[in-house]
Amino acid sequence: MRIAITVTNDLSYDQRMIRICRSLAAAGHDVVIVGRCLPDSIPLRREPFRQVRLSCRFFKGPLFYAEYNLRLLPWLVKSGADLLWAVDLDTILPVWVASALLRKRRFFDAHELFCEMRELRDRPLQRGIWRWIERFTVPRFRSGCTVSSPIAAHYRMRYGVDYAVVRNVPPLRPPAAGNIEAGGDFILYQGAVNEGRCFEKLIPAMAYVDLP
Repeated sequence: MRIAITVTNDLSYDQRMIRICRSLAAAGHDVVIVGRCLPDSIPLRREPFRQVRLSCRFFKGPLFYAEYNLRLLPWLVKSGADLLWAVDLDTILPVWVASALLRKRRFFDAHELFCEMRELRDRPLQRGIWRWIERFTVPRFRSGCTVSSPIAAHYRMRYGVDYAVVRNVPPLRPPAAGNIEAGGDFILYQGAVNEGRCFEKLIPAMAYVDLP
């Protein structure tokens, strides 16, 4: 199956989607993931799937989302994919339009409750727009996945869709020799430091973790 996956990042650091694309490619699918090109984007690594970056004049805010979605739609129409895969609400509209026009299968991958992000909770206008997009599109994506059971339950209760849970965990690898200090177990957080990720609770909680 030819699968086209859509994100709004520049692909290089999206480890979750790299793992998913590698798994799909290993299962025999022809996978392409499309993201965007930024002024400081680094060269893409060679992968067993194709990677495409779209260039935009705007890099953030409403103008970016509008421009990126408008550029993404014709790319999807010409992609020749059998399945169009939207990652989060910020790429879901062009995937829905393209899949409806071409009568192709579509899939929604919800990494989070997009409308509950801290960046939107204090912006009622922007949140209202994204909420409308969610209400319009999500019920039309009968197939999908998300990262946790509570988010899957939220979508099931609100929109009547039954999404699978694919947890966002790194592959299990033994540590490389010399990378861990002698006798020192440690906890590593990897990811962006954004509001709403509960660091104000996680950091004090470390006092109760049985590690030196």
